[in-house]
Amino acid sequence: MSFSSTIVHRCLSLAVIIAIVLPSPSSIAAPVLKRPNRTRPDVAESANGMVVSQTPLASEVGRDILEAGGNAVDASIAVAFALAVTWPEAGNIAGGGFMMVAPVDSDVVCIEYRETAPIAVNADSFVGWANRKHPRMAGVPGTVRGMQLAHIKFGSLPWKDLVSPSVKLARNGFVVDEQLAYSLNAALRKQAGKNSPFQTEFRRVFQPSNPDGWKAGEKLTQPDLAETLEQIATSGADAFYEGPIAEKLVASMKKHDGLITAADLEDYNATLRKPVRGNIAGYDFFGAPLPSSGGTTVLMQLTMLESLGLKRADEELWTTEHLHLISEAMKRGFRERAKWLGDTDYVAIPVRLQQQKFARSLASRINPERATPSEDIAGDIPLTAGPYESMETTHFSVIDADGMGVSNTYTLEARYGCEFIPEGTGMVLNNEMGDFNWHPGYTNLSGTIGTPPNQMAPGKRMLSSQSPTIIKKDGEVRFLVGSPGGRTIINTVTGILTQVLLFDRSLEDAVNAPRFHHQWLPDQIKLEDRDEFSPHIDKLKAMGHEINQPEGWTQGSAQCIAVAPATGVATGVSDRRRGGGARGVKQIPATITP
Repeated sequence: MSFSSTIVHRCLSLAVIIAIVLPSPSSIAAPVLKRPNRTRPDVAESANGMVVSQTPLASEVGRDILEAGGNAVDASIAVAFALAVTWPEAGNIAGGGFMMVAPVDSDVVCIEYRETAPIAVNADSFVGWANRKHPRMAGVPGTVRGMQLAHIKFGSLPWKDLVSPSVKLARNGFVVDEQLAYSLNAALRKQAGKNSPFQTEFRRVFQPSNPDGWKAGEKLTQPDLAETLEQIATSGADAFYEGPIAEKLVASMKKHDGLITAADLEDYNATLRKPVRGNIAGYDFFGAPLPSSGGTTVLMQLTMLESLGLKRADEELWTTEHLHLISEAMKRGFRERAKWLGDTDYVAIPVRLQQQKFARSLASRINPERATPSEDIAGDIPLTAGPYESMETTHFSVIDADGMGVSNTYTLEARYGCEFIPEGTGMVLNNEMGDFNWHPGYTNLSGTIGTPPNQMAPGKRMLSSQSPTIIKKDGEVRFLVGSPGGRTIINTVTGILTQVLLFDRSLEDAVNAPRFHHQWLPDQIKLEDRDEFSPHIDKLKAMGHEINQPEGWTQGSAQCIAVAPATGVATGVSDRRRGGGARGVKQIPATITP
């Protein structure tokens, strides 16, 4: 053996020994990840304004804006940017959503800032595509234009004042809590060993300081995101869609085989839309309009349940009858959603879907003693024996001292979107293209939907389940409700509103109650992992229901507000399934005291 061969042989042998003794970072043993335990909701009260969101820090940012003299929309804009820093798995500046606004002296409106499909796509662009964590999955972001439109229409404080708190949070850092530590560790472990080039920046930005991962009490700083937010604070939305941020985004798209172009960004606009309206139990319902399916489907389901005469049972939160009837209503609502709903700029929607008469006719076909198989209500939707919506979204609710209310849901789609950060921006990009129907004409029993209304087209908005909802009575806001959870969002909101409107249950009890979900296909009731369901499972099976109760599964993370009619006191209820915080204003500046 030559000298050089000997050296190579010995080096390789040493490398093998090192590999055995010192495992690679991706294989280092780490503590088993366990989601922090669910606790009772965080509850706060105030007559001077309330903010409820997924992180206490974001809620405090919103509360501070209210205390500084801002209104509910000002506070909501500040919360949206703060969540992009403190809850990066869903809070965002590179996603999209729906902001429902209830001004004091005018009609409720929806600021719709849903993402759009890039110009390059067609209906078949994702047939056969499998990687949902890829830059190709990103829709054209809408959040910054949406916040700008909200500010133009309703804002009272300077734009920079609303973005600056988030700049400071990103630049100076903040203390990571248990929920965020779990979230970051789950995302980073999922990436471990994959080494996808486009995810390198994500791993750099969120890299923990120790090999065991993030721990509560450590500080997260995001200098690139701070610079991005500073540019937005100084130059407004144009910095994102036409300026230096846009240039970095487009360059990263080209580098990593994404679809978004400079033209896509320049052409994007947020839109003012009329909400879905209805009446449930004497309350005025205002839901998110299409391309959100939330308003239409929640109203349809609530109308069915009201027509069925659903009554509260004092001895338990949910009875077997409740679970059966509500699941049957959910099933029918989701069937109509699959058949008809999409972006109204591209498809026509039957007017009857929002009419009480139609919902009551659906309810009349529910058998009170027996489950109806999902296939039996498919109608002319062809089914195959063979789209996906992630559980990761976030919602916040805000009300100010004057009674202006905001219910806002926005998302990156999956947890951390496509896990892609355009180099130098610090911002996580969405993977919303997954919300389109990828397989034209193909609908299967497992839940893949291929109906025409939500098929892909250039510039089209993908169908959403986001359900930010405002409930009024006698002209005043009574409830602000919403949640994350993909398709489960609709049924989380339906479940909460069923309890507070039809059962007269407190908002805290309604948010804390066990949740369940039926989305037509697959034909099953999915139950939270809660003992309260145990007495009902065998009875539901006997009625013909298939039950799915995954271990450890929770549904949504509602962030809601109730307003007492007599006193005007707002009760903020922050769901603790994934953390969160309700923060009330203790006093308001003299200049805006009523």
